Amino acid sequence: MTPQTPVNKTENGTAEAQSKDTRNTGPGRLLIAVYAVFAISATARAGYQILTKFSEAPLAYLLSAFAALVYVVATVSLAKPGRTWFKVSVAAVLVELVGVVVVGALSIFDSVSFPHETVWSLFGRGYAFIPLLLPILGLVWLYRRRPAPRVG
Repeated sequence: MTPQTPVNKTENGTAEAQSKDTRNTGPGRLLIAVYAVFAISATARAGYQILTKFSEAPLAYLLSAFAALVYVVATVSLAKPGRTWFKVSVAAVLVELVGVVVVGALSIFDSVSFPHETVWSLFGRGYAFIPLLLPILGLVWLYRRRPAPRVG
């Protein structure tokens, strides 16, 4: 441990290094809560669509299910500490951003393939464009809360 590393005392008196590995504090809690709401709503929407009218737009409904899975992974990984969960968070949020941009563009330029909306259709227009803004905010938060480099 270097002299400039902040230290916390644990209950048993041992010292542990304080890190920026606390993605689930402060504004991170709000970010996790929004991801959780999207995980629940996208899962419910995809489940309903697949069970009741899958044959009408299978691609759109499978993409809704994929979006739900991405939101669940992002929610869980943002809430968990550790380098591995940080990497999972970055991957999930990047997949979300790419998904929103690709599905958003395809839903505009190839509307025949998307006769019914998904969470990411038209860049999340049906959800007040939050699906487009959320991964950008998520990546900013992850950058600010990235783990410190490993020493020795």
